[in-house]
Amino acid sequence: MNLLGVLIPIALGAGILALAAFLWSVRSGQYEDLDGAAHRILLDDEDDDNGADISDAPGPANDQSHRR
Repeated sequence: MNLLGVLIPIALGAGILALAAFLWSVRSGQYEDLDGAAHRILLDDEDDDNGADISDAPGPANDQSHRR
């Protein structure tokens, strides 16, 4: 019975802490755009041009020295 006197306040404190963290995340806008990341992965980034092309990459697939 003495153990319940310790575990119940710990459980209530953990629940209140979790509720506070959830309310903070809702107020800070963490759940504003739930579908954005799901749709963003399907879109092509046309302005993402870092200059690297697969045909310009060094390696055995693009090595012209073995062809004569």
